Amino acid sequence: MNPGVKTLIMNKTLQIFLRPIWTDNPINIQMLGICSALAVTVQLKTAFVMALSMTFVLSCSSLMISLLRKQIPKNIRIIVELSIISTFVILTDEFLRAYMYDVSKQLSVFVGLIITNCIVLGRAEAFALSNPPHLAFIDGVGNGFGYGSVLLIVAFFRELLGSGTLFGIQMVPDVLYKAGYVDAGFMLLAPAAFIIIGLLVWLQKAVAGKRELDQ
Repeated sequence: MNPGVKTLIMNKTLQIFLRPIWTDNPINIQMLGICSALAVTVQLKTAFVMALSMTFVLSCSSLMISLLRKQIPKNIRIIVELSIISTFVILTDEFLRAYMYDVSKQLSVFVGLIITNCIVLGRAEAFALSNPPHLAFIDGVGNGFGYGSVLLIVAFFRELLGSGTLFGIQMVPDVLYKAGYVDAGFMLLAPAAFIIIGLLVWLQKAVAGKRELDQ
């Protein structure tokens, strides 16, 4: 393969992977998947597992839909896409119930509700149906990472400030509690997640605006 063509392919692949992590983030830019960002980010552990679950479903469903894109009749494509997505959602849910039951109980219905997340069906419609399998898979992984990165940032601040812990490990020294420090219980409420997401959106817009001015 011509080195120039190979470099071009690698650059395109990298761009597909990185775009949803920053410039076209599913939550911060597209405003999708916010409901789960409010519900599963009280603790880093649940946010991390949810991020992995979403990445698995997104990447595998996009890969499968791309592989079948030429065989799927247009008039039933949504039904086929939902069937594929729901299959991977069920596999994920059953895996968590079998090997991470406590986390599965904490996540409650939100793993099952991945099928209703607009990010998954949106990437299937917007990308997987019109691109080759390897690019569809990378797009799914990138969007999963973009979604997960916001979840982990939100969960980091909510758990640290709301409970004084990270991954269930106490981070705030006892001496601070004895001196009168009190955890911010407000951070455990859903509005706190809204505020943190809003600040992330503001930060991203500010950085993007500064780069445009510099250019």
